[in-house]
Amino acid sequence: MENNKMQTPPPKKPSWIKMLFQNLFGKRDEIDIYKEEQIQSPTRTIIRTFASNKLSMAALFSFIIMLLIVSIGPMVYPVDLAFSEQSQQNIRPGMDMMAIPDALIQNGIRDISVGRTFSVGVDNNGEVYIWGKTVVPGTNVSEIPEDLPPIARVAAGYDHVVAVGEDGKLYGWGNNRQRQLRFSREAQDLEEIQQIAAGFQSTAVLDNEGHVYFFGNTNLTEMYDYNEYQGQLKDVVLTNNAALGLLDDGTPVYLGTKPLPYSTRLPNEKFIKLAATNKTVAGLTADGRIVVWGSPNYKGEAQIPDEFEAQPVDIVGGQYHYVVKLANGNLAAWGDNTYRQATVPGSVNDGNNEQIFSGYYQNYALKADGTVDTFGLKGYMLGSDGMGRDMWQRILNGGRWTMTIGALAVLIATVIGIVIGGVSGYFGGAIDIFLQRISEIISSLPFLPFVIILNVIIGNELGPTQRIYLIMVVLGLLSWTGLQRLVRAQVFSVREQEYITAARSMGIKEFAIIFRHIIPNVISVIIVSTTLSFASSMLTESSLSFLGFGVRQPIPTWGNMLFGANNSVIIQQFWWQWVFPAIALSLTVISVNLIGDGLRDAIDPKSQER
Repeated sequence: MENNKMQTPPPKKPSWIKMLFQNLFGKRDEIDIYKEEQIQSPTRTIIRTFASNKLSMAALFSFIIMLLIVSIGPMVYPVDLAFSEQSQQNIRPGMDMMAIPDALIQNGIRDISVGRTFSVGVDNNGEVYIWGKTVVPGTNVSEIPEDLPPIARVAAGYDHVVAVGEDGKLYGWGNNRQRQLRFSREAQDLEEIQQIAAGFQSTAVLDNEGHVYFFGNTNLTEMYDYNEYQGQLKDVVLTNNAALGLLDDGTPVYLGTKPLPYSTRLPNEKFIKLAATNKTVAGLTADGRIVVWGSPNYKGEAQIPDEFEAQPVDIVGGQYHYVVKLANGNLAAWGDNTYRQATVPGSVNDGNNEQIFSGYYQNYALKADGTVDTFGLKGYMLGSDGMGRDMWQRILNGGRWTMTIGALAVLIATVIGIVIGGVSGYFGGAIDIFLQRISEIISSLPFLPFVIILNVIIGNELGPTQRIYLIMVVLGLLSWTGLQRLVRAQVFSVREQEYITAARSMGIKEFAIIFRHIIPNVISVIIVSTTLSFASSMLTESSLSFLGFGVRQPIPTWGNMLFGANNSVIIQQFWWQWVFPAIALSLTVISVNLIGDGLRDAIDPKSQER
């Protein structure tokens, strides 16, 4: 009968994770206010005291968020150390480069052209619209002439805009330093203009009789009105430093005088349409084949898809990519894809694309119903720097390097400080005197001058990554003196206590007593000191990089990003290049310091009485 009785199962033992959590934080109902003898563990007391400090907790959450951002961000937004792009230099923060005005869509789109950081559109009423980053070096292209008549076509260049009015006249505004807008009387008197093109410091105008007129920096392009192909042209395109045309019979020709890859590698083909990027030209044949020449391997413009889902019927070029319209109304693109300008979204390919407009890093797909889909570079969240690099990407990657250097330098200094402070405080006597004299010699060195001199002597022979390791080691080797004095003082106060005497009587080795019994009892003080030293190390690395003796470009850190903004022009005109790195560095350092102050107050019970 006893065997048939139901036995109560033994209580389930809580998991080790739950036990650890309860030991650290406990439960609110575990503390019985009526039991005076109930005592919290020191660790729990420290955590509860720290958690009650709202400022320190806010700093902790802020630091954790910043740490996660700079840890995960570089995986999502990796930085290309070799990247630079002249057309994207010093662009203001904002994501409005493809923000087409609603009025332009409502009135119907007649034409769109893409410039350096802006786009120009014309509606069916001849009204001109400009959007994006219109402030370009030396001018603001949004300052449209007041007496502008209704416009038929527009062409946007690097920093200027050319337009043809419904009256057949030429108009232009923007930068005119290279006379790219100083049209000749002959060009102004043309009865009908077939095509206009704008590029880098250059403008081309093609009339209906096949004559082309060039304006702008002829020293750069060596394009002149007198050439053997005048009167035979039906299409003209501009690269960064050259012009090419298409004869009436479809033969491509080079319109310059100096030998370039465009002239020495002309394909023996007949084309119906030309398109150009910064350094290449592409031709579209009547049967849908595409040929690219110039410098096609520079950014991958020659990597044409093996086959298209339908025959290409139109082609346009951006800065380093091409987009084609297919016979089925879809689009295809290839070339440089830094800003996903060569990736056509699935939502765009719905078979209703009537016309495509492309330039630099933006693409516009005009639908049959008059709406527009866009893909490519929308802008820069935190702006771009003087080399055209995304500040958001560099701040993320720079934060990773700054925190890594600070953390490893503190780790080196902490290990050295604990060992020397523990040994010096425990043994005392001659060992203590010897170690303290070494500490005083190190601490007496003028820190920044010494690091700068060492960096100049050794650093010039090292690569960028080796310089980072050097900075970590130097910061660690010169930053341990304060911690060792703190550890030494704590060991002095602990070494004569009863449990240390008991350990000696049991024959435990002295180094085991120091590092297994004494140091764990003063670890809380070490944690506080290390936390505060972490902030100091980040500031020191940033100071060295700001002075030009730390981590050098192109590897980003918050310090050398501030160093790159150390001139009056950037401070006044390109504020985002120093404000955002300064905010990131200041927020992180202040958070770490507040965390250290909170830990110090939580560990020291007497601080609560003050």
